[in-house]
Amino acid sequence: MNMPLHQSLRIGSYLLKQKLRGRKKFPLLVELEPLFACNLACAGCGKIQHPANVLKQRMPVQQALDAIEECGAPMVSIAGGEPLMHPEIDVMVNELVKRKKYVFLCTNAVLLRKRIDRFDFKPSKYFAFAIHIDGLKERHDASVCQEGVFDEAVEAVRELKRRGFRVTTNTTFFNTDTPQSVIEVLDYLNDDLGVDHMMISPAYAYEKAPDQEHFLGVQETRELFRKAFANGNRKRWRLNHSPLFLDFLEGRVDFECTAWGIPSYSLFGWQRPCYLMSDGYAKTYRELVETTDWSKYGRGKDPRCANCMAHCGYEPTAVLATLGSLRESVRAAVGS
Repeated sequence: MNMPLHQSLRIGSYLLKQKLRGRKKFPLLVELEPLFACNLACAGCGKIQHPANVLKQRMPVQQALDAIEECGAPMVSIAGGEPLMHPEIDVMVNELVKRKKYVFLCTNAVLLRKRIDRFDFKPSKYFAFAIHIDGLKERHDASVCQEGVFDEAVEAVRELKRRGFRVTTNTTFFNTDTPQSVIEVLDYLNDDLGVDHMMISPAYAYEKAPDQEHFLGVQETRELFRKAFANGNRKRWRLNHSPLFLDFLEGRVDFECTAWGIPSYSLFGWQRPCYLMSDGYAKTYRELVETTDWSKYGRGKDPRCANCMAHCGYEPTAVLATLGSLRESVRAAVGS
């Protein structure tokens, strides 16, 4: 992955320890959802369709810490919902950082400038804000179904950088995107806005998402990224992904899903089988791993997986493949 050296060394050490211990299934990163409430209603999102009593709930800090401690993952992505609507989100972040977990706080940034001084966030090599930006102004505002959100997100990024925070971005692509629109938004984030790293993913076809018409198929995804990555773009952009995952997006390699590598923990527990699908919940990560029939899932097995190429399923596979190959380890080290 194109990540800071200290983080690469830490993750590499963690992966090596799992291999030496003979662990077949272990978490690389946890998608932590301490709430489902959100201040936007994005057309392609299927995460916030819950009853009012559920949307009012907030995960206690200690519950979140206990879950991360039990599974042992070195990285945590705090999502939702909108995490800045959680009154103790700064406490949660600071406690995870204190435990030397690498924390990414995912946010649409609408509330960021308004609430940043209410919270006690501190710049740290273990902490980064991950701002959701799906395209340039018109494209992003259409994606989140509200005008002005792109401009607010851009100003939030600038304010965070001014305060010394690490800033990454999350960008999701749909079949309305073109290679040129991909290039334009990543050029802007990389060169003009100067974010530290960027994460990208084709959108997953959530069953509950309001917009069911604009999700990418496998071949569409491969063609989109193959053309967008041409002319050396993927080497120039600061993409926070392993080279093999980017190869996967282009269709140069194919992988099976490794859903247990980036599990999801929410108010309901550990979600089966992954962040994107909900077939029940487990009380612990160990229970999730040991009692889920993983052989049922993946392309060609479950129709819900047919067009999925999301990073939460395939980045862990790419990382494990990288660890098992000297050539790919060198590629990852030099970011090619």
